[in-house]
Amino acid sequence: MNPIERFRKECLERTKLNRKNDKLVNAARAFMKESTLPQYSYNFTWLGRPIIQYPQDIIAMQEIIWHVKPDLIIETGIAHGGSLIFFASILELLGGDEQVLGIDIDIREHNRMEIEKHPMFKRITMIEGSSIDEEIAKQVHDFTKDKKQIMVVLDSMHTHDHVLKELELYSPLVTKGSYCVVFDTVIDDMPDEMFPDRPWDKGNNPKTAVWEFLKTNDRFVVDNEIENKLLITVAPDGYLKCVK
Repeated sequence: MNPIERFRKECLERTKLNRKNDKLVNAARAFMKESTLPQYSYNFTWLGRPIIQYPQDIIAMQEIIWHVKPDLIIETGIAHGGSLIFFASILELLGGDEQVLGIDIDIREHNRMEIEKHPMFKRITMIEGSSIDEEIAKQVHDFTKDKKQIMVVLDSMHTHDHVLKELELYSPLVTKGSYCVVFDTVIDDMPDEMFPDRPWDKGNNPKTAVWEFLKTNDRFVVDNEIENKLLITVAPDGYLKCVK
């Protein structure tokens, strides 16, 4: 066994043990709960733009992108654009002409300006409109023509119905071996009424949408290896690998 394969095997063995380590799992869950209301994820930037993600998920996404080598990453939900910049910067390292497509119902002008003047904007295209609008979805599907390896990231409105519709619209674009990553599934693991000012909560969130989606779609499976490795993640059951 060569050193790379040995390292990979050792990592897999360690991460499998993580899930059996009750103290470690409980500590991770406690951290997720206690860090949510203080908006821990709002404290980080990527190449100058707020990214609003946990560092663990950022690392996981980097690993996925480097392994899958998509020529297109589609993301719903832009906010400050940190994730678009992040995806574009990893694709830049791949060295081809890979692109990032972002969709948001409201791209605020100050965010658009900062994204457009960023060095990584050369790989980014943005569409303003609802990700579940049929016309917007058509634009996205048209954009994917001639793309061979596509990855999708869902991080916009977090209600069950919205995410389920996004999954129905965009999961067919994901190519075998790539991923559809659904963020903020952790909402369902939080205490009841944790988000009183939001239209989502326990029982109505991205994770419930993922569970519903997987009942009738056998192209995707939850990649538990990623969650076992991270433990601290906003996307439990949200790293969906395309296997067909």
